[in-house]
Amino acid sequence: MPDGVIFLDGEFVPAEEAKISVFDHGLLYGDGVFEGIRAYNGRVFRLEQHLDRLYDSARAINLTIPWPKEQVREWVLETIRRNGLRDAYVRLVVTRGKGDLGLDPVKCPVPSIFVIAGGIQIYPPELYEKGLRVVTLATRRNIVEALNPRIKSLNYLNNILGKLEANLAGVEEGLMLTREGYVAEGTSDNVFIVRDGVLVTPALHLGVLAGITRGAVLEIAQAERVPTEETTLTLFDVYNADECFLTGTAAELVPVVEVDGRVIGDGRPGPITKRLLERFRQLTRNEGDPI
Repeated sequence: MPDGVIFLDGEFVPAEEAKISVFDHGLLYGDGVFEGIRAYNGRVFRLEQHLDRLYDSARAINLTIPWPKEQVREWVLETIRRNGLRDAYVRLVVTRGKGDLGLDPVKCPVPSIFVIAGGIQIYPPELYEKGLRVVTLATRRNIVEALNPRIKSLNYLNNILGKLEANLAGVEEGLMLTREGYVAEGTSDNVFIVRDGVLVTPALHLGVLAGITRGAVLEIAQAERVPTEETTLTLFDVYNADECFLTGTAAELVPVVEVDGRVIGDGRPGPITKRLLERFRQLTRNEGDPI
């Protein structure tokens, strides 16, 4: 049983006592939203952007979060404090709440909220030096008209099916394509390539998550005078890239050196990737809400 302190519906409780109802629609139907948030060196990185995205996702599924952002912000910070952490991964979750066994969200009058603070490691540390091998997945990314991937909802089965494929292929991550065959994202990461000195990533209208780390990397690139472009990418573009990397709150920025058996560039993390990773690490050490 995990230890630590969990914030749950207005109370801070020991982890083993943090329980939700089996009738909660977040559990029964994946009806809710969440954020994964990082703290570095006693500061929570881009907490306001995470809260904005949480409320945007909730609005998109017509879930009213009854607490003001400032209150939720303080619950996040206090959960980290009570766990005695300076570097942490935080999971902030809002569910539709307790209802009946039917699907109707109207039957859930009060949403539930909880905050977990602990640690996370998506990829082994050595892969940040050597780079990942990835494959293209058969599971396509959800279409925007069905479940827009920009909604960070509790329904992550699309991503999990992709992760199962990556596991079977013996790789750490895989690329998910849109219905039309364009590159969308990884199972838990945004995708970037570098070609002829230009940093390129799939555009948001294709139905990819507006990643907080994705946005930070684009800002850093512009500050470093690296040209950027948000557009459509095909596998042909990825195979012929000079560099490739993935970004995410948990993953941070991790190089990719092989896709579907095709070596990217010279098979090592490229100079722009390494430069952006270093600048990102500098940014996380110095920016954020003090815990």
